[in-house]
Amino acid sequence: MKLVLTGTVASLLLAAGGAAMAQSNSPEPDYTLTFNVGAVSDYRVRGIAQTSFKPAIQAGADFAHKSGFYAGTFASNVKWVKEFNGATKGSYELDLYGGFKDAITATTSYDVGLITYRYPGNNSGAAGTPGAGAFANASTTEIYGALTYKIYTLKYNRSLTNFLGNLNSKGSQYFDLSAAIDLGTGFTLTPHIGRQLVPHQALPADYTDVALTLAKDMGGGLVLTGALMDTNAKRSFYTDLNGHYLGRGTVVLGAKYTF
Repeated sequence: MKLVLTGTVASLLLAAGGAAMAQSNSPEPDYTLTFNVGAVSDYRVRGIAQTSFKPAIQAGADFAHKSGFYAGTFASNVKWVKEFNGATKGSYELDLYGGFKDAITATTSYDVGLITYRYPGNNSGAAGTPGAGAFANASTTEIYGALTYKIYTLKYNRSLTNFLGNLNSKGSQYFDLSAAIDLGTGFTLTPHIGRQLVPHQALPADYTDVALTLAKDMGGGLVLTGALMDTNAKRSFYTDLNGHYLGRGTVVLGAKYTF
């Protein structure tokens, strides 16, 4: 069957095509603002359990300016402030961060910034609470810098305060090496190795963590993840008040929706 377009229909299609081309050539917006919500089966930070192996509900927001400046926030429920530091208050985490990122060459970019991990109302180390002699306030601030070359990223964090309530731990460091491997059809595989250094602790607090994460972009802003994680963190340091070893290996499943 031969399809013949009338002049009116042809004109409409040409107009639509021109509009689409104009839209595709529209200038880059000055900024973007996105929001996200998600859940994980076990909230881990640098391989260490934050919710005592229980699920976490999480949300965040990100602002990015075309100049390279960005800022954002992230929130999640946590258990470790009470069950590891012995606080009676401190059930959720609120992160605030900001920085600047830009390209150096076509294959290399950098990212520098500051992040603060807040645990509103926490009384970690407060007089009269369990563990008062061993901990300080749990909230922590770090500076960071990252260098990305093709699929590889090397990142460095350094604390400007006591690190997560550990006394005399200012200057704690974290080294993070990862790669984002595009497997096609929306799949990305990310191997990771990290090294946490916490100075001036009575028990050995330094450790290495590893992870292998498979992510699937489902489209429409939804990403599903599955991760294998493990650490060599010392049980003598990373066991909470309930006898749970927070550095044990695990599988973490997650879902995140960005809009």
